[in-house]
Amino acid sequence: GLQYFIKRYLTGQVVTRQKIDQAEAHFRSHFSNPVWGYDERLFNRAAWEYILEHHDGRLPVEIRAVPEGTVLPYKNVLFTLENTDDKCFWLTNYLETLLVQVWYPTTVCTQSREQKKVIEKYLKATGTPDVIEKGLHLFKLHD
Repeated sequence: GLQYFIKRYLTGQVVTRQKIDQAEAHFRSHFSNPVWGYDERLFNRAAWEYILEHHDGRLPVEIRAVPEGTVLPYKNVLFTLENTDDKCFWLTNYLETLLVQVWYPTTVCTQSREQKKVIEKYLKATGTPDVIEKGLHLFKLHD
């Protein structure tokens, strides 16, 4: 879920000189054109170096989220991502693109919970509700 993603990819010094060099090389290899070459504007090296120099490689963002496992009615915000440095205005959109990975496990858990409620209803109706603990498994992503 979100907590794993934040701890794995967004916590601490995540921007380093080595990672900036690797990212730029990746951009060059994937976005170079055999005829026109590479457009230097595609990878904003100066912006990443700014984060490295002014924030010691820590991302200037604040993430607020409801506790994992919280059941909410639909049309509620699960988490917000806020930029804390105006010079890094672009960073929230960049990170939101990555945070979409949190959507899949959240959706799996939501669907599994609803399926369990339906199955449990009919197990109770047939007199075998104890089967739910032994027979319903959720094979999900693990940390």
